Amino acid sequence: MRKKIRVLIIDDSAVVRQLLSRTLASDSDIEIMGTAADPYIAASKISNEIPDVITLDIEMPRMDGITFLRKIMSQHPIPVVIISSLTTKGTETALKALEYGAVEIISKSQLEVNADGEEQIRICDIIKTAAKVQPKRRSLSEIAITPKLTADAMIKPVANRSMIQTTEKVIAVGASTGGTEALMVFLKALPLDAPPIIIVQHMPELFTKSFANRLNTLCKISVKEAENGDSVIRGRALIAPGNKHLMLNRSGARYYVEVKDGPLVNRHRPSVDVLFRSVAQYAGKNSVGIIMTGMGADGAQGLLEMKTAGALTIAQDEKTSVVFGMPKEAIKLNAVDKVLPLEHISNHIVIL
Repeated sequence: MRKKIRVLIIDDSAVVRQLLSRTLASDSDIEIMGTAADPYIAASKISNEIPDVITLDIEMPRMDGITFLRKIMSQHPIPVVIISSLTTKGTETALKALEYGAVEIISKSQLEVNADGEEQIRICDIIKTAAKVQPKRRSLSEIAITPKLTADAMIKPVANRSMIQTTEKVIAVGASTGGTEALMVFLKALPLDAPPIIIVQHMPELFTKSFANRLNTLCKISVKEAENGDSVIRGRALIAPGNKHLMLNRSGARYYVEVKDGPLVNRHRPSVDVLFRSVAQYAGKNSVGIIMTGMGADGAQGLLEMKTAGALTIAQDEKTSVVFGMPKEAIKLNAVDKVLPLEHISNHIVIL
């Protein structure tokens, strides 16, 4: 029999502990090792048995989640998934947790009593992916599978599209687990006049705005959460809002983005496949597709469509990926021209 993934749930809310336990118990590959109302109780449980994954609340009595996370990562690194409320302070703190070594974020709003099967599957997938991650030591300084929708749900494939010619390049980037750190490395290395960049990072709503604002303070280029109608221009990166699809469009020679509601595609909204297909259709050979670290296969088919349309396609290599899922699936489809370490990707963009 396959070994189950043992999960320790740490949250001061009994309701959250119950909802999360129920969601994870629906997957036969996951076992609830126990629950804890605060980090001190959790530490006692961990001293007796090491879990494969910890889910960790941010705001708790006696010791906050960030302090506990830093202690774990400095002493005995264990994959941690952050469970956070959708507040401005909460989103900023959760993003800080990713910097300290947390693998992923789950919004407490996803743990609704009436959450549909697809949402529950996605949460279980996050836990199972986290179990495969080997976090680095850091100093203190089964339910029925719902068929996955494709990008057809948002954009129908088009054989040929007549467009006014333009030489402006558009860079499209897709990332998931580990992507917040990868995007930071990538974007910080770009000069002020870098080609325009549009990004899908799998992340709950509200978190993307805080993430974009933080990147904007660290990068030479400007970074913002995309708004419907935003122009795609040099020296700026637009990040898809959580829970919204992001698509490229054109008016004459001007590129702009559309931010739309729609169904989950590959169990994600935003979906990398949706972004990549739109870029293939509206930018074609004048685009570059980059697929970075992340679980699952979202983006692989879209990257193939970009390559078929004449785009240069790049995948982050396995060594520098936290989870070599999305890049691996794209490589398997023969959708990738170059496989590069994370720190080398920006150099290929600068010379375009």
